[in-house]
Amino acid sequence: MPKNHLRLDELSRRGFLATTAKSCFGLTIGGAAANFFQQRATAADPAVLAAGGGQAKSVIYLFMSGGMTHLDTLDPKPEADSGIRGDCRSISTNVDGIQLGHCLPGLAKQMDKVALVRSMSTTQGAHAQGRYYMRTGYTKRSSIVHPSAGSWTSKLAGKPSGELPPYVTLNCSSSHPGAGFMEAAHAPLPIGNATAGLQNCERNKISEQQFNQQLSLRKQLDAEFDTRYGSTQKNVRDYNEAFDAAVRLMKSKDLEAFDLSQESKEAHLLYGGQAFSKGVLLARRLVERGVRFIEIEYGGFDWHTDNFTQMEEKIPVLDQALSALLKDLELKGLLESTLVVVGTEFGRTPTVKGNAGRNHYPKAFSCLMAGGGIVGGQAYGNTDENGAKVISDKTSAQDFNATIAYAMGLPHDKVVNSPSQRPFRMGGSDGKPITSLFS
Repeated sequence: MPKNHLRLDELSRRGFLATTAKSCFGLTIGGAAANFFQQRATAADPAVLAAGGGQAKSVIYLFMSGGMTHLDTLDPKPEADSGIRGDCRSISTNVDGIQLGHCLPGLAKQMDKVALVRSMSTTQGAHAQGRYYMRTGYTKRSSIVHPSAGSWTSKLAGKPSGELPPYVTLNCSSSHPGAGFMEAAHAPLPIGNATAGLQNCERNKISEQQFNQQLSLRKQLDAEFDTRYGSTQKNVRDYNEAFDAAVRLMKSKDLEAFDLSQESKEAHLLYGGQAFSKGVLLARRLVERGVRFIEIEYGGFDWHTDNFTQMEEKIPVLDQALSALLKDLELKGLLESTLVVVGTEFGRTPTVKGNAGRNHYPKAFSCLMAGGGIVGGQAYGNTDENGAKVISDKTSAQDFNATIAYAMGLPHDKVVNSPSQRPFRMGGSDGKPITSLFS
């Protein structure tokens, strides 16, 4: 190798470029850059963007993993007996007639921005199956992996401008379905630590000129191979696109979106100091830069014992971060263009067990939406006096995903075929958007 060509093998750059390139081949790789740079521009049909509600340009999806109790949060039952209520007290909100659990005082002050969906119901009572169903709108199968809502958004809406990916996940487990059967271009960029941000993406110990020389050398060495296989082999094209996109991002000012140190001390205090809180703050930064779909997972809601002790520890973290996000988006003029979603895989049993716990309960639970064209100050659907049964406007995971599509102006019923030519839709086979939630 000529002396004026320095090797591109410093750890930060080599890891960044190599792992992102490998992701084109669907390999299991480590590092936050996996599946990032296979994004390809897709022309967005104006008719698609104008369909349905269409006001939301981005989605921030807060997923409460473990099965968040509806009776102690979004659908309290103040008139039920103590065996149902337990230690949860109901509090008033700034909307007459709507109450929340006492651990959500911040959200109660912003209920006029929020639409509760109190009529969620599924048949998926196990964690993995319930999470999968809520995220995809399909039941889990061994023969296929279905795309998550974020990947559907990437597929149907196309890549946004700039070098950032359309879909990012924060703190999500490895069981997340991601892009499912779709192309790797629609897979999320997984971030494990919001404070650490995007790793292995800095160029160091080498000048811009030397770096460009190495890129030129690579193209020269690969020219014959690309000429022979580049036009016919999808994997070769994907690899080159991934490598080139990685280089573009390394040079892009968009990287600063992942740097939470640029936020003020007041912003950090507003959102809170937990890992989940930092993820929500990072989501707001990404929305500001045009990322379409960000999902933040907040785990630890599987309260078979000590439900009310754990409630006092976990729910206030959600309340602070969610309340901060709604305030922040509103102040920045982003709330109407950002759909904020809180979801979970199922609820908890109405009856409190002898160990002060609540078990899995998919028959009835609650989620919420705010911003993105949602009319706030409403509760859609109802459960009975004990929160045990949906008595009006039953809503499935498929309906919930179709509603997300509707908010973004995406055709929830558009058919996309899997590699085996089986037809699928973002809203699931029977999903219908809850149009009454919108203005």
